[in-house]
Amino acid sequence: MPKPSTTANRKTAPTPVPARAWLMLALATLGFAVNFWAWALLSPLGPRFHDELALSSFESSLLVAVPVVVGSVGRIPVGALTDRFGGRVIFPLVSAVTIVPVLYLGLAGHSSLPALLIGGFLLGVGGTAFAVGVPFVNAWFPPERRGLAVGVFGMGMGGTAISALTTVKLVDVNGMATPFVLTAVVLAVYAVAAWLLLRDAPGRAVPSEPLLRRLAGTARLPITWQASALYAVAFGGYVAFSVYLPTYLKTGYGLTHADAANRMAGFVLLAVAMRPVGGWLSDRVGPVRVLVGVFGVVVAAALVQAATPSLAPVGTLAFLAMAAALGAGSGAVFALVALVTPAGQVGSVTGVVGAAGGLGGFLPPLVMGSLYGIHHDYALGLILLGLVSAAALAYTGTGVRRALARRTDSTRRTPAAAGG
Repeated sequence: MPKPSTTANRKTAPTPVPARAWLMLALATLGFAVNFWAWALLSPLGPRFHDELALSSFESSLLVAVPVVVGSVGRIPVGALTDRFGGRVIFPLVSAVTIVPVLYLGLAGHSSLPALLIGGFLLGVGGTAFAVGVPFVNAWFPPERRGLAVGVFGMGMGGTAISALTTVKLVDVNGMATPFVLTAVVLAVYAVAAWLLLRDAPGRAVPSEPLLRRLAGTARLPITWQASALYAVAFGGYVAFSVYLPTYLKTGYGLTHADAANRMAGFVLLAVAMRPVGGWLSDRVGPVRVLVGVFGVVVAAALVQAATPSLAPVGTLAFLAMAAALGAGSGAVFALVALVTPAGQVGSVTGVVGAAGGLGGFLPPLVMGSLYGIHHDYALGLILLGLVSAAALAYTGTGVRRALARRTDSTRRTPAAAGG
């Protein structure tokens, strides 16, 4: 009897992951968390500024949404720059630049709405860190481990929970400048550490084409727009609730600033914990199945919450179900991106998809604030979330499923074409 082929055995054996890859993942995740901490500083203070500056519901929504949209759009050029120069350069640069608006807001820019909007606009730089970390981490891990790795990196979005848990308390005890100065110090420490310790993956694919040509090439990839549509719902929903939930809970349920911020932190922490779970499940059963499941949960939870049930236990369970589903869905989308995107374009695709996710989080707070100002009720906004999630579910189960199947068949026929 012939012996089993050792070549075949080698092909099916999992690719080993070097120990340094896990260290780089940890450093990148830490950087993502620190920058997202800074990016989310205004959200917990939204109700306070609403009262102190006599803002309308729309103005309060605009205040917390501006950093989101700037951080989202900024991911497109930052992702492309990361493809070209590597995370070892761009990560400490983004962290260092974010220090400027953080100090401005804490020391001078919180006395009026225009000053806050200027600071919030500049604070958006911190939100671009996501587009740095995904291609950086992706290059360190083999394809069959990227869903988990990018999901673990995505846990850095828990930086918003740090902001939710600490910002209001620090302002109450030590004054407005305290959380901003503290965050600026942490950003400075991380920028120095990243410059000294981060290393790009050996053999990282470095594109040679000019930036605009690479962005045009990214726009021609089907995965760019498929993943963007899904991420706009999954991560956009997470961002929308993480920035608007304190205002929603205070207005809709009469909670105090601190209680609303603590509940927002619970929402964020659950979503953060579920992100690597979504990536891990995608490595095993495929991202399409995971996405179909999570969008189904969001539809059900949004429609339940649209009836404005009592906060304990139904409302709390509905929001926690949405948090878990949106977190897992965010991880699954980037497992899909890592699976099918050519190696030299991961940063560019990540930038566009990340922008779509952030923009998906920009619009809902404005819609929720406007609808509440008109109807004094949030039901219609939650019904719209359910309908959008249902559309994402249908698109995932049809168009995205067929596109992934075609990509898989093509890769099997021409293995050398698969992105590394």
